[in-house]
Amino acid sequence: MATDPDRSTPVAPRRKAGRHRGEGQWAAGHFTPLNGNEQFKKDDDGLNVRTRIETIYSKRGFHSIDPNDLRGRMRWWGLYTQRKPGIDGGKTAILEPEELDDEHFMLRVRIDGGRLTTEQLRVIGEISQEFARGTADITDRQNIQYHWIRIEDMPEIWRRLEGVGLSTTEACGDTPRVILGSPVAGIAEDEIIDGTPAIDEIHRRIVGNPAFSNLPRKFKSAISGSPLLDVAHEINDIAFVGVRHPERGPGFDLWVGGGLSTNPKIGQRLGAWVPLDEVADVYEGVISIFRDYGYRRLRTRARLKFLLADWGAEKFRRVLEDEYLLRKLVDGPAPEQPLERWRDHVGVHRQKDGTYYVGFAPRVGRVDGTTLTKIADLAAGHGSGRLRTTAEQKMIVLDVAEDQVPSLVAGLESLDLTVRPSPFRRGTMACTGIEFCKLAIVETKARGASLIDELERRIPDFDEPITININGCPNACARIQVADIGLKGQLVLDENGDQVEGFQVHLGGALGLEAGFGRKVRGLKVTSAALPDYVERVLKRFQAERADGERFAAWAARADEDALS
Repeated sequence: MATDPDRSTPVAPRRKAGRHRGEGQWAAGHFTPLNGNEQFKKDDDGLNVRTRIETIYSKRGFHSIDPNDLRGRMRWWGLYTQRKPGIDGGKTAILEPEELDDEHFMLRVRIDGGRLTTEQLRVIGEISQEFARGTADITDRQNIQYHWIRIEDMPEIWRRLEGVGLSTTEACGDTPRVILGSPVAGIAEDEIIDGTPAIDEIHRRIVGNPAFSNLPRKFKSAISGSPLLDVAHEINDIAFVGVRHPERGPGFDLWVGGGLSTNPKIGQRLGAWVPLDEVADVYEGVISIFRDYGYRRLRTRARLKFLLADWGAEKFRRVLEDEYLLRKLVDGPAPEQPLERWRDHVGVHRQKDGTYYVGFAPRVGRVDGTTLTKIADLAAGHGSGRLRTTAEQKMIVLDVAEDQVPSLVAGLESLDLTVRPSPFRRGTMACTGIEFCKLAIVETKARGASLIDELERRIPDFDEPITININGCPNACARIQVADIGLKGQLVLDENGDQVEGFQVHLGGALGLEAGFGRKVRGLKVTSAALPDYVERVLKRFQAERADGERFAAWAARADEDALS
């Protein structure tokens, strides 16, 4: 060790200056693959795996699948291996991927804008019954998700889906995922602007295009012209929100950089007003920034929200304008506060053409193939050829004549698909959970359904909008941080000191123009068995202590910790 000539104390030798390895940004010249995912994407585009599925894997079976296809590229076509039955949550982080893999798949059907015809829904239901053991879940991204899919059946499933205009292209993977759209686009009396043409144009340009099939991570999108702000725009990578410019009329306010998971961020406004015919151009510019400047070195920092956090909204807009659009965007207003608390369109509502749409609530998004075919038959039998899924795990039948509404409602109610749900049925959301998900630690769907039943029985007079979101792991697919009561699955200790399924509790999260993340009370965890008791206790305290007109989120933010535990 060297010695400073002016001091007797030793000093460390200077390290040779080295080049910073960067964040893996292509635009900065960092093309060398920096993790396994970047390597397999460099080796072969995920879009190419479909040929191997159709010509090799479907003929030779599960054990013929290349591991990089099995746990990587197959996602580009909506396929994930599902969890092997019987593996408890304590093994989730311990076992190797091949030990968790079942020989069946989850398959996600992509439904941009949530738009379905009765024919499409009938085919979805028939595929469920024939190939997926009856499974079919409505997701909070307007998709339909199957389980128990065999690789041998995929060519026939694709043939049937594509025969009615549906697809699984880029439903998963490091790709431009489904584009959320207002489920009442083009029909609502109070709509600011219909974003459907923009969704169609983006889909035409971007989906399945090799220029955008290798992104640093997934890219989530939303477009809505509804004043209800009904697509959770705050937590998407890019969102276009309907606004009225004081001089230019209806258009969209541009948001970027939202996302949840283990490092949640609320999206930021860029302060730009975008007319309908320029939405696809702006979308292409933003996704190109993500492709070129997004971080690829670490998967944990590869979402757009991290780039935006480092750049800030002003620089992001400047790069978008100067390097990609080659023109300046128009400054514009922010969205107005929605007048209604519910954003799911459940109930009976008049359309602008004088007919009605009817929104109904399954339990935590769980339906089945038989039910879906019956919904399609009901809709068609009452004069409707169109349905929509929502970003809240609900479904809507469109274009129903006034005299047909009562019998349609009765038919839906007979399937346990209520048009007038309790706040608990309406506001409870759950992810897939340990039943099928390899990342999950606890059960969610059945837990959510039973919680609804318990709360309806215990607090029948509760009539406030309330969201209860249940997630099987920390990844927040069910949006736990922005729920009134968010429940993050984990193993906890019960009163006997035994490790059991349970939840960390988040309280007072919200979306809307007062969006924010829920509060965590130190040490507050609850076992799955004690969950109904806990939620009942907190909601009754809210009823007793709330100020006139006060929302749960506001009460939870100011309440003493004792009242929340």
